[in-house]
Amino acid sequence: MNNAQPLPDLPIENSRSPCANCVPRATCLTAGLDSRELERFEALAVQSERILRERYLYRAGTEGRHLFVMSSGSLKSSVLDHQGREQIIGFHLASELLGMDAINTGEHVGNAIALEDSEICKIPFPDLQQLSREIPALERNLKRMFGHEIRRAYGVMLLLGTMSAGERLATFLLNLSHRFLARGYSPSQFILHMTRRDIGSYLGIAIETVSRRLTLFQHEGIVAVEGKEIHLINLEKLRALVQGAGPQRGGRRVNEIAAAMMNNIAA
Repeated sequence: MNNAQPLPDLPIENSRSPCANCVPRATCLTAGLDSRELERFEALAVQSERILRERYLYRAGTEGRHLFVMSSGSLKSSVLDHQGREQIIGFHLASELLGMDAINTGEHVGNAIALEDSEICKIPFPDLQQLSREIPALERNLKRMFGHEIRRAYGVMLLLGTMSAGERLATFLLNLSHRFLARGYSPSQFILHMTRRDIGSYLGIAIETVSRRLTLFQHEGIVAVEGKEIHLINLEKLRALVQGAGPQRGGRRVNEIAAAMMNNIAA
């Protein structure tokens, strides 16, 4: 964890959302919608918002009447403890859903911050809820995306309570690999836009432990790291680190963690 330093909000560029040409549409809310249904969805006053790196999409305590779908880039979500320390609770990629924390009370309980220049689709939730009742495919997609978020939270809780530091990091890298693959990107070579401190906060381990474990993985020929770029050289060895944890602490439970985390893909 680290002391959060709020950054000033910058103006956001708005434009109509061209859903039909959106790259991650196959894994998004609009997957499976026909042309007429897509027109009705776009009529919800869906807007595309560009958010610059390190700027806030929303802050804890602010009103939340929209859901947000990533169309490109990446964000992190976090909460602050009573001492103002930041705890990372998630990293979000293209086609994933944000803003669900405000559905119950109408107020965000956490922050969402861009890890890189990103594009977000902003959708009024009450209108989306009504339209989903009229379009079965949209309702299925919305439930699927809610389900993935619940599954992710389940996986994180089990991960923090059961796995060693090395197993947590291996699971985290495999999770990213699966999510990039689902979006048509390389599952073995990608950029870690989050800091080592962010990774440590998310996994519940010290930043020094993150660095040491990555170095160990390199020495064992499992990964290659150059700055923020990571290359998963031996995915089988990485999987074995997670799957091999089972016999020591109850194989079935640990394998459930791996499944929950590695299958957290919006597809």
